Amino acid sequence: MRLATMTEGAMTGWILAVLGLFVVQTFLPSAMRARSGEDEQIAFLRSNRDARPPAPVMAGRMERALGNMLEALPVFLPLALLAEIRGIEDGWALTGAAVFFFARLAYVPAYAIGIPLLRSAVWTVGLAGLVMMVVGVLG
Repeated sequence: MRLATMTEGAMTGWILAVLGLFVVQTFLPSAMRARSGEDEQIAFLRSNRDARPPAPVMAGRMERALGNMLEALPVFLPLALLAEIRGIEDGWALTGAAVFFFARLAYVPAYAIGIPLLRSAVWTVGLAGLVMMVVGVLG
């Protein structure tokens, strides 16, 4: 077994895509607070954020979606890095990473829309992607 460099493995693209999505998600709660146009929210965004006003509905949803991403990243990244190090370029690990990314991409609007069970269904698909990655890395 040889060690792959970070630029030659097939998993690198999925790692970068998930990290890119994470970066976008970090801006969404503040963007939704700003979008509300409420003086209290704008003042909060301009302050040192000692006194946190209640979030508008959409900002709250984006904060919770970001929190969920923060819980998922410590599972995704080690699995993706293990696949990268092992030189896995196809199979369950790579497919699982793709499933995870697209599920996480769909998770944000699913959370924003607020349709009952849709968010949970999309989250479950993302979890299935992580399980596929485990199977691919261990297999």
